[in-house]
Amino acid sequence: MGLTSDVTALMMQAAAKRTARHGDGLVFSGADLPAPLKRRVPTRHGRVRVDLYLPPGVERPPVYVHLHGGGFVMRFPKMDDFFCRFVVAEAGVAVVNVDYDVAPQVRYPVAQEQSHDVYAWLAENAGEWGLDPERLAIGGFSAGGNLAASACLQIRDRSTPKPRLQLLGVPSLDVAGDIHSKPSTVADPMIGPGLLRLVRATYFKDASRRTEPYASPLFVDHVTGLPPTVVVTAEHDALRAEGDAYAARLADAGLLVEHRVVQGRDHYFLDGNPREARAVLDVLAAHLRNALAAEPIT
Repeated sequence: MGLTSDVTALMMQAAAKRTARHGDGLVFSGADLPAPLKRRVPTRHGRVRVDLYLPPGVERPPVYVHLHGGGFVMRFPKMDDFFCRFVVAEAGVAVVNVDYDVAPQVRYPVAQEQSHDVYAWLAENAGEWGLDPERLAIGGFSAGGNLAASACLQIRDRSTPKPRLQLLGVPSLDVAGDIHSKPSTVADPMIGPGLLRLVRATYFKDASRRTEPYASPLFVDHVTGLPPTVVVTAEHDALRAEGDAYAARLADAGLLVEHRVVQGRDHYFLDGNPREARAVLDVLAAHLRNALAAEPIT
């Protein structure tokens, strides 16, 4: 199973440029922005490439650190280029899109630690790039939602400066539970047992570590000290229950800004009706704009 899964993951990586095209119809804003700048950030696991998107004419803009999806096996940050451009154009913030390492080349906890370390470096050094290190947010979609949630737990535990907001889109928050306890309400779900097994056999290869909170944030003892959070889940997503549960815990702690359940959608919550997708993107950009304003809007 292990070798076969690793080969499958490598094939998925090779095909990413052809298969990860979900953003093609979602370029609502920011298409005219210049290409992102290529930068590298030091981490515990070497220098990590990032794409830096800048809002034109904004001095010392705040920063949103974004972590793309791809099941911990698809290394293709450009899949979320549409979202990075949208956030820059609509929220007026800089976006750092992180090109973290994936399986089978690395295993847990490499990507989680890289995600924290990129954020931590920006919290200390963003001024070198003309950015504001005191106005930071972090977030991601799917596997990237796991990495963002994990990074925020590490930020809390390591006393790294806290972000003003974490944004978790259809996050994977439990990689230890029974895969058959994650049912979807559609006949052919995007996230099924086969993909869940692949992720565990490749990236979360050491089964004894899957319950660690940095791997499965839903298993953390308490959420005290985490930043204000926006959670997006999708009605038919097999990962919905864990996202809903995490949102409930954050709400109980007074840390939930908004929990939005996108109706009628499977794991990829932005497909379907473009008008509905634009409405969700507008909400996310507004939360980032408000959280990262010079004076937070209440």
